[in-house]
Amino acid sequence: MIPFEQTWPYDIIMKDVYVPSCPFCGQDNVLLPLKPAELGDIRTGKKRLLVFPCCHGRLTIIDADQDYLLADTKLRR
Repeated sequence: MIPFEQTWPYDIIMKDVYVPSCPFCGQDNVLLPLKPAELGDIRTGKKRLLVFPCCHGRLTIIDADQDYLLADTKLRR
């Protein structure tokens, strides 16, 4: 079972990947430096370091589905 504390929702809008809010600083509608094509690589097992442009918080994405990114650390309290 996937731990919900380690997931974060995302949306794809006009070939850009957004999160509704940053898990580190709370800024709304953050554009991620990630392309939708890279999500396919992540789904097949490739890990990806993700640096949020708003506060430079870092996490490693280890999996993704259609709605959520799965990280290696807890993102929710």
